[in-house]
Amino acid sequence: MRIADFSPLSHFLTFSLSQYGVFVRLGLFGGTFNPIHLGHLRAAIEVREAFNLDRLLLIPSAHPPHKPADHVANAEDRLEMVRLAIQGEPWLEASDVELARPGLSYTIETLRYFQDQFGPESDIHFIVGQDAFSEITTWKSYQALFSTAHFIVMTSPTSKLHNLEDIIHTQISGEYQYDPRFNRYSRPGWCNIYCLNITHLDISATKIRGWIRRGRSIRFLVPDIIHDFINKKGLYL
Repeated sequence: MRIADFSPLSHFLTFSLSQYGVFVRLGLFGGTFNPIHLGHLRAAIEVREAFNLDRLLLIPSAHPPHKPADHVANAEDRLEMVRLAIQGEPWLEASDVELARPGLSYTIETLRYFQDQFGPESDIHFIVGQDAFSEITTWKSYQALFSTAHFIVMTSPTSKLHNLEDIIHTQISGEYQYDPRFNRYSRPGWCNIYCLNITHLDISATKIRGWIRRGRSIRFLVPDIIHDFINKKGLYL
């Protein structure tokens, strides 16, 4: 398998595009963003450019079903950090769709929400890291995800690509076939699964939270404005 190596509006304005029949290429980048860091931001830029997306929405999970609640900062604080981190970047937007919905934050519900908003004519891409994708079978209604939106799986040069292919064929559908022209897996009647090799920055939110607890500096792992927000709010101590 080969890997592709491709070189804010308000919610009202974004959603109004679909109301006037405008074709939209939309990226949805979900996660806890606990906190958002430079790795997230660099990945968002590279995916947006590689797939020529009209808009890429970063969507903090309000109540992530796979994360212990005591390890996750307040959802409003995480949303505000996303907003602060992407200010001035016209192609990126923070979405509060999962905060506005009660209960656990399930991806299938989020994808169906945007599918309803933009209609079947638009091109919706869900963005996920390879580690998260490897746990896809634990997600609610996981097979329905692949009839709702295209997937962009972010990989790195050290990724074990045969594991990804095994997951696609054994856990999702053996009918997916690799298409070398577009560096994607396709199956008739289902959405595509793309693989994109992004710049690997050895930064993780887990590492950042641990360093904060130990009193170590996190400068240059997160934007300065996020560093200052965390300090002001006393997060992750």
